[in-house]
Amino acid sequence: MATLVEKITDPSVHPQVVAGCLQLIESEVGSKSGLSGAAVKAGYKVVKTLKPGIIEDAVTKLLPEFATALQPMYERSGAPEAGERSGQVFSDHLVAHQEKAADALLGVTDRKAQGAKNQTLKKTYDRLRGSAKTHVTAAIPGLARTLGRFA
Repeated sequence: MATLVEKITDPSVHPQVVAGCLQLIESEVGSKSGLSGAAVKAGYKVVKTLKPGIIEDAVTKLLPEFATALQPMYERSGAPEAGERSGQVFSDHLVAHQEKAADALLGVTDRKAQGAKNQTLKKTYDRLRGSAKTHVTAAIPGLARTLGRFA
């Protein structure tokens, strides 16, 4: 059985997975409101302005690590044995366990942020980290739909 990493980094689908994730990010950032939403939008704009293309680069580079972090959930979902329904089974499992999925993804970004050399990016991440779990958890259904198409 193929792992989640193998499935979503397969050269025939990887560009589509990255594009889907980028659409999800834009949609999630755009949907934020209030003070917390303003902080997310401002932080996102700083990152995109500081280094154009960084979001796509980050998604491309982090996707295998995110998939590795989600692999235990992929296995627990029963997706590897679900055949044609594997993507839907995995999506349903992620949605049912949004907080665990968010923790797995944030574990990856926390490790990356700790090792970041760019202090502006690191400070921006640190400022947003307090509300990150709320935002990432809210994005899990969209991520589940995106990854489920390829899992």
